[in-house]
Amino acid sequence: MEYFVHESSYVDDNVSIGEGTKIWHFCHIQTGAILGKKCSLGQNVNVGNNVRIGSNVRIQNNVSIYEGIEIEDNVFCGPSCVFTNVTTPRADFPVHGIYAKTLIKEGASLGANSTVVCGHTVGRSALIAAGAVVTKNVPDYALVAGVPAKQIGWVCECGERLSDTLVCKCGRIYKKENEILTQI
Repeated sequence: MEYFVHESSYVDDNVSIGEGTKIWHFCHIQTGAILGKKCSLGQNVNVGNNVRIGSNVRIQNNVSIYEGIEIEDNVFCGPSCVFTNVTTPRADFPVHGIYAKTLIKEGASLGANSTVVCGHTVGRSALIAAGAVVTKNVPDYALVAGVPAKQIGWVCECGERLSDTLVCKCGRIYKKENEILTQI
């Protein structure tokens, strides 16, 4: 086998799992899910029907990724982070497959116990603080915290918080135009 699945986990039919991916204790990968190469899914992770997860994604313990959510390459999902996929859930009135789309772009990191309310995009290399609740789109390289999450700064692709000079210790340089940060 090109990937590892712990014996306590379930992988439904019609699932694609990339080479080098490791799926640990008590996970469930549902029908139609696609996981890229070299992913790591911690204990008790649920990947819903038709979810797409890129390569080199780290999903820590107790995370459920529901249908309608897409995660690009090199994303980190901290322990017990939360995703939703219905904007107005009701037990008596199920939506039957109509889910709000959520996109987590390449290199983003979601802190422990953070929540991403469905229908939003978390930008490339953005950093969501532990416990934050994302209720609107998050720009590339943004650092957000709080409930609801508000931008409190910028972060480098490497994860370091950027000073006002927008030059990182790692050597990367950024510029800001119209509240959009780009790497030079």
